[in-house]
Amino acid sequence: MDLLTSLVVLALVAGLYFVPSIIAWRRHVAPRVGILLVNLLLGWTMFGWVGSLIWAVSTASRPQ
Repeated sequence: MDLLTSLVVLALVAGLYFVPSIIAWRRHVAPRVGILLVNLLLGWTMFGWVGSLIWAVSTASRPQ
C-alpha cells in the first residue's frame, strides 16, 4: 500500500470513529465536550462508541 492510500484509509477510519462527536457538534448539543471525551477515550470499546452516538442523537439541540 502506498502512502496516499494509507493516508486516505486513515482519514476515513478517523472520520468514522468520530461520527458521534461530529453529530454532537453539528447539532449544537449542550454536552458536546462530554460526548467528545467519551468518544475519544471509550470509543474503541464499541460500547463507548455506541453510547456516545446514542447520547449525541438523543440529546436536544440548543437554539443557535
